Amino acid sequence: PLSEVTHKRRISALGPGGLTRERAGFEVRDVHVTHYGRLCPIETPEGPNIGLINSLSAFARCNEYGFLETPYRRVVDGVVTDEVDYLSAIEEGQFVIAQANAKLNEDGTFADELITARQKGESGLHPREHAQYMDVATNQVVSIAASLIPFLEHDDANRALMGANMQRQAVPTLKADKPLVGTGIERNVAVDSGVTAVAKRGGVIQSVDASRIVVKVNEEELVPGEAGIDIYNLTKYTRSNQNTCINQRPCVMPGEPVSRGDVLADGPSTDLGELALGQNMRIAFMPWNGYNFEDSILVSERVVQEDRFTTIHIQELTCVARDTKLGSEEITADIPNVGESALSKLDESGIVYIGAEVKGGDILVGKVTPKGETQLTPEEKLLRAIFGE
Repeated sequence: PLSEVTHKRRISALGPGGLTRERAGFEVRDVHVTHYGRLCPIETPEGPNIGLINSLSAFARCNEYGFLETPYRRVVDGVVTDEVDYLSAIEEGQFVIAQANAKLNEDGTFADELITARQKGESGLHPREHAQYMDVATNQVVSIAASLIPFLEHDDANRALMGANMQRQAVPTLKADKPLVGTGIERNVAVDSGVTAVAKRGGVIQSVDASRIVVKVNEEELVPGEAGIDIYNLTKYTRSNQNTCINQRPCVMPGEPVSRGDVLADGPSTDLGELALGQNMRIAFMPWNGYNFEDSILVSERVVQEDRFTTIHIQELTCVARDTKLGSEEITADIPNVGESALSKLDESGIVYIGAEVKGGDILVGKVTPKGETQLTPEEKLLRAIFGE
């Protein structure tokens, strides 16, 4: 799910009318002051594309002219209001903008005489009455993937880059386990990725089974003249483009009241409506006979027995019987020079039967192709001449 969200928030400097990897120098790839709150300084691929492919920051949006804007809270007469203005990099330059973590009093004024603020891209200490705007949140600088990392501010930038990129490579496990330590945006990511089933209208759960959820809609949200029942059909065991398994599991009970926007069913890598990419494991930092030297890890047998990191992959294989010059190919269980044991899982038409357990190297479809007279090597010709056909 995270990979899906990140993919939709990609921004590239390559392509038609853009740069080429060879011609792009260090200046283009570097973090620029105008990236603040618009492009993530952390999430970018390692390798030849570093800095040319970026990710949108958490709250960035595109304006009608195609410029990226980021939201700021307006400060009026020293009081921070809840009004939010979106500013582009050009508009932002003239204002003094306070940091999101500036201490505020209960009436919305700044607690400290001097506050850390930015003006014309330079950060410095400013008197509190000079502030005109204030950042909306502490994670508005970084992307979704980077803001899923707990205690990001204590991490080295290079390692945070690797962490943000590696989170996208997580494969959905058999049983999702929501993280014990999170940053608070796990729920938003899970719901916005679209893998969960979300209630369109409030009501009471009428019936639940593995493949569908029926909700009786509230009186006040009813449109006159309709049945007042919402049916959510769940996706079961479908193949994704990455060959992983898409499966939705209901997480509500019959008779339970739900309101609009509540998560009704978990998708892959979500647990009770929260993004759950991994498992909560008990770990020990200790040497163990050199088996965990440098970046090796040791895993207990119980992890395997409990299927903590077991994943399901669904593969689709196609076999085509074509018409060739020498005749047509045939799908059949009668394959020459193949033992009986290799064909044991095929039905009479030569296709593996449903429910058969297959291992690597097993025959799934038997196919014979007509073979013309092959060109013989001189040695074979000699042997044929001596021994006959």
